[in-house]
Amino acid sequence: MGITHRPQPAVLAKFNGNQLFDSFRRMEFQPVERASNAFQVSVSPDQIVAMCHRAFGAGIEVVSAVELGGGLYNNTYRVEIGEGRPVILRVAPEPGRQSRIERALMRNEHASLPFFAPIAAMMPRTLFVDWTREIVGRDYLCQTMLDGVPAPDALTGYPRPQWATFYRQLGMVAKRVHGVRGDRFGPVAGPTFATWSEAVISSLEDTAADLEDAGLDASDVREVVAVASRRRMVLDEIDVPRLLHGDLWVPNVMLALDTPEPTITGVLDHDRALWGDPAADWTIFIAGQRPGTERDAFWETYGGPQDTPGTVWRALIYRARHVSAIRLERHRLRRHAKISGSYAEMREVLDLLAA
Repeated sequence: MGITHRPQPAVLAKFNGNQLFDSFRRMEFQPVERASNAFQVSVSPDQIVAMCHRAFGAGIEVVSAVELGGGLYNNTYRVEIGEGRPVILRVAPEPGRQSRIERALMRNEHASLPFFAPIAAMMPRTLFVDWTREIVGRDYLCQTMLDGVPAPDALTGYPRPQWATFYRQLGMVAKRVHGVRGDRFGPVAGPTFATWSEAVISSLEDTAADLEDAGLDASDVREVVAVASRRRMVLDEIDVPRLLHGDLWVPNVMLALDTPEPTITGVLDHDRALWGDPAADWTIFIAGQRPGTERDAFWETYGGPQDTPGTVWRALIYRARHVSAIRLERHRLRRHAKISGSYAEMREVLDLLAA
């Protein structure tokens, strides 16, 4: 059930007027209920109205704002603004709450958008961006709302054998993204590097520092840094930067509604986009999990993974990078019981690197 909120005086002082007050009074607001110490912190109803008025004009009526619970980093709202289609409002965490490896992800997503032109028809359109942090002290943007149903909700409604169709389509999407070339390595919005080894080692060092800031042991990550530094020439066999989505998998895909087989219609959340080796992308890492299942269909359209000494060694470094980032995310989400498993997996990676 929606709830009605009174405007906060601090916001009204800057964004005043009868139209603004009327919007506050009428707007239905449904936030996601979270613990008081959760990482994600909802913005207030008056802030949502102020953001929408800045984006679309003081004359629009903000009818409702419903927070969507699928994401784990930004706060995302489906906002009704009078007649027409709802819009999506996404609000980044406060700058002081962002780690090194997750700093300014929304700005990185915005900077990388032009490079996703090959799949632009599947992606939301950006309607408005505000980096001033004047209203909420946080970056935010407004996007069009995609058609379809989130894949985590829709895919399970199909018989398991039909999931292979989904993974074949996902392989085609990933291949189109990875076909885009860049000039330097690293996050699209920077910092960028002349070599792939510099980008990978910098990412691992930042992750180790983030883990240590969180009070977690990062000695195994620093061991990986040392190994990667000694054999950086193997990383630098990758000399053409390619576009990586950074988070392309089931949670960030939309499916068509009521089709005979799963059909991808939308791709979301490329805020971790970077230039690098396609084999380092989260998509490739997770597609290789659970061999012998429907996921194997991914390789039918993407192309089978290479099996050379260089690619095998690099895959271990990439695996370490993913595992260390997962460790940090589990800490951020307060899933402390699952953190210990990352240490066992990292030890396995280090043993394989030493073999």
